[in-house]
Amino acid sequence: MVIVTAILRSEAVAAFLAGLGLWLANDGSLLWLLPALLLPDGSAVGYLVNPRVGALTYNAVHNWTLALAVLGIGWWLSSTPALLVGAVLLAHVGMDRALGYGLKLPTSFQDTHLGRIGRGRRAEGV
Repeated sequence: MVIVTAILRSEAVAAFLAGLGLWLANDGSLLWLLPALLLPDGSAVGYLVNPRVGALTYNAVHNWTLALAVLGIGWWLSSTPALLVGAVLLAHVGMDRALGYGLKLPTSFQDTHLGRIGRGRRAEGV
């Protein structure tokens, strides 16, 4: 399990770095990078309703499919703004996954596809 976790985290770091590289290659501002990286976390607003809605809104933004689709559309349309949005989504998801945050299960914010996060989590071999 430790090796699998290390591979998953290294893939996430690679995605984070690729997103940063794409942001910079498309003239993304260093001044706006940090705010842009934090913006996808606004999708957690659904947790104000309940964990099921929260998981739905969070997972809708925090996935590889959306990031790659937006990047593809940006490339296809030669749209720098779309490329920047895709790049920051890719970097954000990579950053979250590298830190152990995964897609949320409808039971609780702490329950993810990568395991439980936060206080009270079970000991992992990481």
